[in-house]
Amino acid sequence: MSGHSKFANIKHKKEKNDAKKGKIFTVIGREIVVAVKEGGPDPANNSKLRDVIAKAKANNMPNDTIDRGIKKAAGDSNADNFEVLTYEGYGPNGVAIIVETLTDNKNRTAGNVRSAFTKGNGNIGTPGSVSFMFDKKGQIIIDKEECEMEADDLMMIALDAGAEDFAEEEDSFEVITDPDDFSAVREALEKEGIPMVEAQVAMIPQTYVTLTDEQDVKNLQKTLDLLDDDDDVTDVWHNWEE
Repeated sequence: MSGHSKFANIKHKKEKNDAKKGKIFTVIGREIVVAVKEGGPDPANNSKLRDVIAKAKANNMPNDTIDRGIKKAAGDSNADNFEVLTYEGYGPNGVAIIVETLTDNKNRTAGNVRSAFTKGNGNIGTPGSVSFMFDKKGQIIIDKEECEMEADDLMMIALDAGAEDFAEEEDSFEVITDPDDFSAVREALEKEGIPMVEAQVAMIPQTYVTLTDEQDVKNLQKTLDLLDDDDDVTDVWHNWEE
């Protein structure tokens, strides 16, 4: 690990998203539906649902909203069938972008994603065209200010639970896991009362691209903003060194 923490970006993203709680809750609501349909409504027997609930709580979603979402998904056999679709493409100067979506309308989502790339002078690629430049890993970010535990103790808990790597940054700790071990490591940290800013299976770039041209930065930002505003988009991964 290069110890390349994205904590500042996550904080910025969180602050930006505070104004868009509606979208966050919509996305998490869809993820709850998918998790319940795949593994049932009992979090004790459904690790995917446990992970979505943890994500919901990290985004300050009220418990009763979470419970309502689970009950609705469990009781409504006619609930929308959401499908996970991934798009890959390039922004300016070869910046690699992966867009993950959860949609009940493929045509709408494909059109919106394509439009976001086009308006930022980028282009959609074929499946696999950029994902080989990323590693799929469980990533847990812990804010130093909110964590009372010593770094060594935190590292031991994470590694004992199955984490692959632990990095200490200026303002945060980063725990990296194999995707299959992510739930177990997250739950071990949760059990110890360790507050997590972000906990998800992420696409982590192997290398980063720097943009020096101001227009390139504007174009890329336009694409990212349009994707961020789209209710069907759950995650956007890129290798731009912001």
